[in-house]
Amino acid sequence: MRAIEASLLQGRDLYREVVLDKLAHARESIDIATANLKDMHIEQRGRFDSALALFSELSARGVALRLLHAELPSRPFRASFEKRRRLTGGGVQLKICPRVHFKSVVVDGAWAYFGSANFTGAGLGAKSEGRRNFELGLCTEDFETIDRISALFEAVWSGAECAACKLRKICPDPIGEAAPRSLVRLGHARRLRVGRAG
Repeated sequence: MRAIEASLLQGRDLYREVVLDKLAHARESIDIATANLKDMHIEQRGRFDSALALFSELSARGVALRLLHAELPSRPFRASFEKRRRLTGGGVQLKICPRVHFKSVVVDGAWAYFGSANFTGAGLGAKSEGRRNFELGLCTEDFETIDRISALFEAVWSGAECAACKLRKICPDPIGEAAPRSLVRLGHARRLRVGRAG
């Protein structure tokens, strides 16, 4: 097995590394996959504001932002999102897939976080010591690992998994067309009876 250069992070270090150090300094792109998406508040320039304010700034700088999540975002997230014209005008792309449970952040295709934390204050450690979740995650610049994370993200994002998905009927926003139904119906094999010559 090949060794992967990675940092194992938890708690407040997870918040600093993922949000303050990497997201805030993205230059080209950010892809986030999460099961749960909330209006996390982060510290910027000495005050706390929604992470969506950061996303709006990043979008203004030309950073492509994509969020893949499992369910409708929280009401406060949606209210904060609606206040930002840059984001509602296409500054961030959102797609829902009820099967998404992996958590990852890929920045500029060159750095990745993957682990247990959802994109929430409690998950990424933005909350106080006694209120944050116990989470664990890895951060890496290993291209093979990043390629695998990105391949999974792209497969879900593009709808490559949608045609055969068994949850398509409950999906709020299926991507692509449903798998075509076969005109041939398979059933039990029937044996031909061969008559005996008498």
